[in-house]
Amino acid sequence: MLILLLAGCRRSDYIIVQSETITDLGGGTGTTTWTNDRSYLIDGFVFVNDGQTLTIEAGTVIRATSGQGSLSSALIVARGGHIIAEGTSAEPIIFTVEGDDLEGSVPVDARGLWGGLIVLGQAPINPDAGEDMIEGIPLSEPRGVYGGFDEDDNSGILRYISIRHGGTNIGEGNEINGLTLGGVGRQTIVENIEVIANADDGVEFFGGTVNCRNIVVSYCGDDAFDIDQGYRGKCQFLLGITSSYSDKGIECSGGLQPLQLLPDAFPHFYNVTLIGDRTPGGKPLIDFYSFGAGHIRNSYFAYPDKGIAVSHAGTDGDAWSMFQNGALTLKHNEFFTADGMLDMYCYNELNDAFLTEDAILADSLATWKNTYSDPLNLSSGNLNILPEYTQFDDLAPFSSDWYEVVSYKGAFGSENWTEGWTLLDKEGLPEE
Repeated sequence: MLILLLAGCRRSDYIIVQSETITDLGGGTGTTTWTNDRSYLIDGFVFVNDGQTLTIEAGTVIRATSGQGSLSSALIVARGGHIIAEGTSAEPIIFTVEGDDLEGSVPVDARGLWGGLIVLGQAPINPDAGEDMIEGIPLSEPRGVYGGFDEDDNSGILRYISIRHGGTNIGEGNEINGLTLGGVGRQTIVENIEVIANADDGVEFFGGTVNCRNIVVSYCGDDAFDIDQGYRGKCQFLLGITSSYSDKGIECSGGLQPLQLLPDAFPHFYNVTLIGDRTPGGKPLIDFYSFGAGHIRNSYFAYPDKGIAVSHAGTDGDAWSMFQNGALTLKHNEFFTADGMLDMYCYNELNDAFLTEDAILADSLATWKNTYSDPLNLSSGNLNILPEYTQFDDLAPFSSDWYEVVSYKGAFGSENWTEGWTLLDKEGLPEE
């Protein structure tokens, strides 16, 4: 198959040859290997079915057709299926839209051109039935079910993967995230992932227990990191950059509806760098609601225009209750704001309105040894991700031996782990 690229805003005349089109009539991909000497085009919803294993070699480029609605394209790993996608920093695996020559034929901030990557597992989620239908694919598709009772479920390996320009909406707000993790278990490996220019969330966790490290999200149209349905994993070294068209940096809720169901959302985040929209009138940088809780430690947050919101639904176990009983904490973090102050809001979930700034929240933030500083030197007007200084004497201890013990706050020390394999590094930091 020969694909001649004719898109606008071009910087090359690159021609893709020997492209294999992948479709799915119910049989899934089968157990197979996609090799880096070919180019692959996903046409429609393509599943790795229960019992199948899809292996993707380092350096492989997977493109997807640009249809919308029912014609959207995405790769979905069903419950019981496995994906072994191990790129390297020198040879990342790239998911993008058809016509992308990787040299500028698609503008870096183009969003919603195809679907995304969805991985479904058998780890616990919190709907009544213990399972649910993942968002972003048709409800009539039985392979879209996720959830179960195996915290150690294993869906495979994702390493050094760049997911670009996705997020199609298949109808009525049913959107596809850059990387969707639905009920994914902790034996799954998710490391060194980029999501850039997705029309919906960058990475969304629907329950599960999977642990993630070295994740970078930028240019997305909704949240950088979205947590739903009782996600209880660990994450370290997260970079999120939001812009005027984004929503929040981290949105954490217990469920998709404000119902008190188990398990509660209880993520443990260490070494997060979250840079918010630098223009006034934005959303909270972090929003806990609908029984969302968890702990954020040794992290760095910049430009939180509307600060941090903790919602009150008038029910025992809501986010406000989680804050009061110590299940929701933010300790030993650094904040950079224009005025050296941080707004903390109690959000009335019943009336869909922010209450006035809450002194109890603000006092707790200080008690938890959060401070104000500018290690990224953002006050210079430049958008940086590497800190100018990395030594802190007030670090929170790491709560598990899963974490890499480091002496700095935020996602970076002296080395830029996004270098060489991300589009963000290649194109430079966003201007807004």
